[in-house]
Amino acid sequence: MDRVHSKRNSPELTRPRVLATDIAWPSADVERAVLAEAGATLVVAPTGDSAELAALAADADAILTCFAKVPAEVLDAAPRCRTVARYGVGVDNIDVEHATRLGMVVSNVPTYCTDEVADSALLGILALARRLVPFTRDVAAGGWGRSVPGTSVRLRGRVLGLVGLGAIGRALVPRARAIGLDVVAFTRSGGVDPGIRRAASLEELLREADVVSLHVPLTDGTRHLIGPRQLAAMKPTAWLVNTARGGLVDTDALLAALDAGVIAGAALDVTDPEPLPADHPLRGRADVVLTPHVAFSSDGSLAELARKAAGNVVDVLQGRIPRTVVNPDVLTSAALRSPLAAR
Repeated sequence: MDRVHSKRNSPELTRPRVLATDIAWPSADVERAVLAEAGATLVVAPTGDSAELAALAADADAILTCFAKVPAEVLDAAPRCRTVARYGVGVDNIDVEHATRLGMVVSNVPTYCTDEVADSALLGILALARRLVPFTRDVAAGGWGRSVPGTSVRLRGRVLGLVGLGAIGRALVPRARAIGLDVVAFTRSGGVDPGIRRAASLEELLREADVVSLHVPLTDGTRHLIGPRQLAAMKPTAWLVNTARGGLVDTDALLAALDAGVIAGAALDVTDPEPLPADHPLRGRADVVLTPHVAFSSDGSLAELARKAAGNVVDVLQGRIPRTVVNPDVLTSAALRSPLAAR
């Protein structure tokens, strides 16, 4: 009886429990250390399956999530959960509205990989211009490039069109200008930074740009932002670059546009679906630079991401408002599961 009593009251079982739905890097040591310093325990889900997450969420005080879906049924299974923290910028894998109804604070980390993603967008542009994919494939197959049709493209003087101008879009501007690209931007708010040309509409940007690079979140309003009509508005020599979210682009429409020569190529770090099926026709194309959603990743960015996401969890567990709340309405809601004070 004494052993049972001591087990129920052991520090390990009374410490706040944080469920990590999935980890997209080799180790959870950084976030585990941040949480341990605050007296919390990290539990990493083995598979990220929804049924498994619902079971593990039953005694979770907080949820950390990267790519795994956190739908209403997982949130409903977590009666103690006070916060859902995203490892990353977009929160389209979380049912934010339902979390708000339940009184859970949802947070993200919007600035951890600005340089990495801007570098990756520039890399995609350079790889398309210098025809990196067909040349490296030819050399790997024993050739020496002379059998690869077409020529590379001079970038100086061409136009980069930015759709969205958040931190990553802004970081891409000086990189693009350094290689001689002119920059024009379109934002739904209508505003752009001083010194950056503004397109009056998305269609205007698509008609003018030699490269279109996407830098907006995925929402109901931006899903398939680039579809058949938008692709048809682009130059036949233009390229599409997507380092944001796969769902921004209608994949079938993009494939059809590439096949028909409506546009000249694409550089994609994100796709819809993701991952692409092994036999998907976008794989293996010489006019597509395809990477597996790794634009965000570097040794520095991953450590920063883990530290900041875990820090957002600690803030809520210790009664503070995180720096980056996605659903601020919850802070004044009667449903809020614990009182929070500003820093």
